[in-house]
Amino acid sequence: MNSSLILSITTFVYGAAAFLYIAAWVFHKDALGRIAFRTGVAGVLGNVAGFGLRWAETYQLGIGHAPLSNLYESLVFFALAIAVLYLIVEKKYGHPTIGAVAMPLAFLAMAYASLSPNISDRIQPLLPALKSNWLIAHVITCFIGYAAFAVAFGLSLMFLARREHDSPQGSGWKMPSPRVLDELTHQMVMLGFLFLTAGIITGAVWANSAWGRYWGWDPKETWSLITWFIYATLLHARLMRGWQGRRAAMFSIAGFGAVLFTYFGVNLLPGLHSYGSM
Repeated sequence: MNSSLILSITTFVYGAAAFLYIAAWVFHKDALGRIAFRTGVAGVLGNVAGFGLRWAETYQLGIGHAPLSNLYESLVFFALAIAVLYLIVEKKYGHPTIGAVAMPLAFLAMAYASLSPNISDRIQPLLPALKSNWLIAHVITCFIGYAAFAVAFGLSLMFLARREHDSPQGSGWKMPSPRVLDELTHQMVMLGFLFLTAGIITGAVWANSAWGRYWGWDPKETWSLITWFIYATLLHARLMRGWQGRRAAMFSIAGFGAVLFTYFGVNLLPGLHSYGSM
């Protein structure tokens, strides 16, 4: 069994977890929620196993490197980061309904990686620009940041969709209050902002070692900076002007739109980061 097969199976495990979370929310069944959590944990274990095996496979092919160098591999890590971050949030705060909006995001990332005909899962040698000790630090920090923004996006959608009353059935499956959703969104945005900042800094150091300059206004660099400014504006407005609730949720959703364009959209543009579309 190779890594691609394990990761393909993991895609369906994440899909099952997402379905169970949604079903538990709709039907107010705590038992389904507990099964959903365990299924999510199984998905994470499969994701880690597939990621680790792929890393070992690169060494077996004589081109050993961290599996973080192309679109397929980044999506695999993105899904893992989303799932791990969400499960930590659920374990810490005890709001399993959030899984109905968070776990589908992990599933969609894995499904795109595993099922899209436009993405190859073939292990490839590193391009010259990727042969740097900064690769792992840069990609990991960026994608933990992206994952936090993804969870914040799901929380923002839930905030906007939330009705003013909770169902009387299944007390464990009441939606979090608007205050809790707003606070969790803020915490995820802060976490994502810190990791995105670290990702931009490590990327600048990497760029200097690879191309002899820290910043070159490449499309990926430009949109990373735009995304950074969007979330910096949100955090500043919350701190200085007290932005909360609907306004903050809308800004969080817009910020995640910028994240998606930074991740996928710039691959359609010429630039030094165009390898990300491979």
